Amino acid sequence: MKIRPVFVGLLAGVMGIVLLVLYMRRFEQDASGGRRIALLVAAAPIERGKPITDAMIGTREVPQAYVDDRAIRATDRPKILGLKATNNVPVAQTIIWTDVIAMTDDFRDLSSLVQPGNRAMPIRVTIDDEITLIHPGDFVDIINVLNETKESSVLLQRVLVLATGTKTADDRAADKRFERATTLTLSVSLSEGQLLALAMEKGKLTAVIRNPDDQRVSETPPDLLPSSLGDPTRRSALPGRRRVLPTRIEVERDQR
Repeated sequence: MKIRPVFVGLLAGVMGIVLLVLYMRRFEQDASGGRRIALLVAAAPIERGKPITDAMIGTREVPQAYVDDRAIRATDRPKILGLKATNNVPVAQTIIWTDVIAMTDDFRDLSSLVQPGNRAMPIRVTIDDEITLIHPGDFVDIINVLNETKESSVLLQRVLVLATGTKTADDRAADKRFERATTLTLSVSLSEGQLLALAMEKGKLTAVIRNPDDQRVSETPPDLLPSSLGDPTRRSALPGRRRVLPTRIEVERDQR
């Protein structure tokens, strides 16, 4: 009869040790800068003007706190293969987007920016839309609203922007006034280009900008009808929608 308490005590002790180890690992991870992110580095010298090959690229894990927003994640490796380097990158140095996407237009053209296997596809936006906050090198989602039914559909997700208007360079670092643009040029596959061409004939396209670190893609985003705007039940059922709960506000009364 005394075996059970001993067994329970041993089990509790083991669980305590496991929890302690997990806590210590989490503490060490936070103290060292958070979870590690795999970045692309130069495994061989990369020379300006030469295409980037797979043999030139390696990976290195860096704590999240020390990751530069311009650094290229390992998951984006296929997107830079075949592109011409715009800078010299020595061995072991982290590859950043400005090493493949130039900050000036002096030595770059649109065709050199297209990812191998993809196409440069311009999409129209209405003249009332100003896309000054979207820059070459950003990632966007493309939403289509049909003219006839006003139905909204998510066509593409995490698409690379190659150019805004006639600009193929990200000139945010320069002290320039943003110019109004009515087109975005995207890097898409041939079938995605066909889809965009059909969508532009049937309705309006809208680009939604993403965080560059966000790799998530929704598998089956639902199409929405105009009736969803006036239907609270449908709106609350949307995946990923933030729900705001009512908050009770109490006012302290002056007691005399």
